[in-house]
Order: sequence, then C-alpha cells, then structure tokens
Amino acid sequence: MTKLSTFKKYFIAISITFLVCLTIIVIVLSFLTNHYLSKDKFESLSVSCNTLSSYAATDYENENFRRTVFYMARVMSEVGDNVIFVSDPSGNILTCSCSDFSTDAVCAHSVERISNKILAKTGAEDYKEIGRFDNLFAEMHFIKGKQIVSNSGINVGYVFAASPASNLSKFYSDLFSLYAFSAILPILLLFFIMYIITYRWIKPLKLMSEAAKAMAKGDFSKRIPVMSDDEIGQLSASFNQMTNSLVELETMRRNFIANVSHELKTPMTTIGGFVDGIIDGTIDSSRQEQYLKIVSNEVKRMHRLVEGMLNLSKLEAGETKINRSSFDFRELVIDVVLSQEQRIEAGKLEIQGLDGMESCIVYADRDLLHQAVYNLCDNAVKFTDLGGTVSVSLNFDSSHFVFKIKNTGAGIPEKDLPLIFDRFYKGDKARSANKDSTGLGLYLVKTIVKIHGGTVFVKSNENEYTEFGIRLPLK
Repeated sequence: MTKLSTFKKYFIAISITFLVCLTIIVIVLSFLTNHYLSKDKFESLSVSCNTLSSYAATDYENENFRRTVFYMARVMSEVGDNVIFVSDPSGNILTCSCSDFSTDAVCAHSVERISNKILAKTGAEDYKEIGRFDNLFAEMHFIKGKQIVSNSGINVGYVFAASPASNLSKFYSDLFSLYAFSAILPILLLFFIMYIITYRWIKPLKLMSEAAKAMAKGDFSKRIPVMSDDEIGQLSASFNQMTNSLVELETMRRNFIANVSHELKTPMTTIGGFVDGIIDGTIDSSRQEQYLKIVSNEVKRMHRLVEGMLNLSKLEAGETKINRSSFDFRELVIDVVLSQEQRIEAGKLEIQGLDGMESCIVYADRDLLHQAVYNLCDNAVKFTDLGGTVSVSLNFDSSHFVFKIKNTGAGIPEKDLPLIFDRFYKGDKARSANKDSTGLGLYLVKTIVKIHGGTVFVKSNENEYTEFGIRLPLK
C-alpha cells in the first residue's frame, strides 16, 4: 500500500472538506430556492384561482358565463404560463384555457372528470399539490384549486390552475449551468491557492524530516529556512537552534574524548615504561623505589583526572544535590589558605589580605564553594614565582559578594584568557609544564559558580600578575 506524504494527506483533507462544505451549501441553497420558487408559483396560481372564482361566483347564471370564463382563463393562463380550467359541482370540466379547447370546446382535460376525492378536499380548503392531478397531466405540475361559492352560499363549481414543474426544472438546470460556468474559475484558483499554502506549511516539516535523517547519519550541516513568524517559523528557528546545540555538543564530545585520551595516554605510557623496565631488569634495584614513586604519582594524577571528570558529569547532569546553608565565607577562605600552608612556606610566598577581610554570611553549598575556592587558591600558589605574593580580598553589598585572589608570576597570555575556563585547556606554558594539572580545575570553578547563579572572571598581565574572581549572590 502506497504511503501518502503529509503534504498529500493535508491537501486531500482540505480539498475534501472544501468540497463537502460546497456541496452542503449548494444543497441548502437549492432547497431554499426551491421553497421560495414553489411558494411564489403557488401564490401566482392562487391569484388566478381567486380572481376567476370571484367572477364566477357572481356571474355563473349568465348565459355567456362559459365563454366569458374561457376568455378570462385564456388571458390569465397566457400571462402566468399556466393552464386554468373550471368544473361544475360534479367535477365535469366546463371550460379550459388550453388552445385545443378554443377550437371546438374539447381538449384532453375536458374529457376527464375530476375525482370526488379532489373535489372533497378542495371543498374543505383550497387545493394544493405538486403532482399529476390523478393522471390528468402526463408530467408533474404545480396545482392550485378553489371552490366557487355563490353569494347565497351555494357551491356552483371549482376552478383549478396548474403550471408545469418542468419549467422549474429547466430554471434549475440553467441556474446550475450558470453557477458551474461562473464558479469553475474561482474554484480552480482556490485549489491553486490551497496547494501553495499547504506546500508552504508542509515544506519546513519536510525539510526537518530530511535534516533529522541526515543528523541520524552524523550530518549536522542542514538548516531550515525560516519563512514566517507563525508557529511553523518558530518551530523552524527552534530546530535550527537545536541543531546548533547538537553541533556544539558533538564538538565538545569529540574534544572531550580527544583530551581525555591525551591526558590518560601520557601517564599510562610512563607507568608502562617504568613497570616494564623494573620487570625486565633494565632499571636496577637501587633505582626502583625512585621510579615506583613516579609511577605512584602518575596513578594519583590519573585518579584525580577521573574523579574530576566524574564530579563535573554529576554537576552538569544535575545529579549533585545543592545543600545550601548559612556560613561565613571569610572562614572558608581562611581554611583553604591554611590547608596550603606547607606549599606556601616551601615557595616562600607572602599572603596578603586575610587580616583585613570582613565576615560575610552567605547562603550556599559550603562544600562546593570550598572546592571552587580551593581550586583558585591551588592555582595561585602553584603558579606564583618563588618569594612572590598571593593576595585575597572579599567585598560585598546587600545582595552580592565578590571574592578575588591575585598572585604574582608569569601571568597568562592575552590570547589565552577567553579560553582559560574551558575543559582541559592548558594553553600557557606554566600550566602545561605542571604535571599535576588536569585542566579541569578552572572549568569546575566555573560550573560550581554557575549553578549558584554567579559569574567568574580573570585578569592578567604577562610577567606581572594573574587575578581570578567570583561574584555570587548572598542568598
């Protein structure tokens, strides 16, 4: 069975609906027209019957009655295009307006007698029928009848007026022909417009279907043209935005895999080389402990890398529950700095700003902010030159607080600043040279700050300083 496209289904559905509605309109109009014309025809016949019966009621005893009535019926029948005949009380035709009767006072109607059933019905009320008048007529007629009652209340006969129904049928035929001839062009034009509109509505959906199939095969190059401001246009724009997001996601996925592969390949190669050297005796026993420490450090670095990626995945997927509580951010900063005491003393670094830092109560997840501040502090200590300075500051108002940490040292090149918070980015020489770095620390800081509704920023001058900062709401 052939599967219809959405365009064909939609166009056929609209066309059928239009044709059904058009048919209903034609039927209703035909019914109303028929009712109106039938009513008008019966009223016309009724006027003829009333006029003739009024005259007959007063002049039926006149010896010229029959001829006078004939002439009157003849004139009225020619004006109204109908047949008028008058009968006596027994139903015998006295006169008829047809041309045959005018020749020898005999016609097809006059040889017949009107049935008692019709006479009784006409006597009770004015007669009205669309039919053959007990087969008096060969075809259907509009028939109207009236009893002739004298001034003294005597029934002196009946008058009937009939008009062929074929005239109405011919009128309908002419009307339909005229309607069909005049309507065919607008209908064709309407179908053409419906076709164009349907095509414009369905085309974006068809393009989306083709683009989705291409995306399933890995091709993200297709975009949908936005041709309107309605729901279809909005859907097209949303589809394009989704495609762009998928492209970015695919690019991030590939970069992520490449970066992870690179980050894991180096320590695995180092570990494999040293272990093989110890096993096959290339590294003598006196140096094995030294190389085993290197292997241990590489394993720990791999562990930190994997743990960092897991934490990031949980944060980005919303799986990490945000446990907010009120705490003093100043105390958190002091705790983080004190945890770096040994490295600070080893690098002979000077810490500035802790003493003048004011207490700042915030409502946030303490553990997550501790991780963010720790990463910033770890970076500052790691990349400060020997004997250099690390300074911290904390400022706040009624709604937000800003924490900054600044260190002297090589700084970050200006071209690397926009990329410094990207995952696995280690563009500057200082960061690349440090084997303890996983390239995830600053990205983790940005992610934590973002889920708290804040922002992170960096400033740096090469060979002078680097300053990182976070701005977060107090509540």
